Amino acid sequence: MRRRIYVASSWRNPTQQQVVHTLRRAGHDVYDFRNPQEHTREVDGGFHWSDIDPAWQSWTAARLIEGLDHPLAKAGFLSDFEAMQWADTCLLVMPCGRSAHLELGWSVGAGKHTAILLTDGEPELMIKMVDRLLVTTDEVLAWLDSLQPAVREIVS
Repeated sequence: MRRRIYVASSWRNPTQQQVVHTLRRAGHDVYDFRNPQEHTREVDGGFHWSDIDPAWQSWTAARLIEGLDHPLAKAGFLSDFEAMQWADTCLLVMPCGRSAHLELGWSVGAGKHTAILLTDGEPELMIKMVDRLLVTTDEVLAWLDSLQPAVREIVS
């Protein structure tokens, strides 16, 4: 069954693009935050803090709050959040950071199908809340094939 998948990960994750392509080759609809125009009307390349300020990594907490009000930050957030709502499945691809974990947590709370594609590294207890913990993309594909239709399946 074709799934609508939100892949939560990091810009620094070297396997994120491979996972997106593997899921698409298997026939799934996949939102790729690196190339959201494939899903939305947004321009190619996704959101980058550096488009707001090249010195974004040295921001204070107060400057971050200001930056979140920038039109580019608002558009980037809306693009990702609308895709999260559209998806029936969220796959977190490790390693990743805070945003990806927030996206996965929202998806768990929203009742989406959820899984984590793990890598070796530091253990984390709260990952027990997702539906499935996986180690290979073959396991991801098998898990997706085993899923029942989403409760809120939208017919297009």
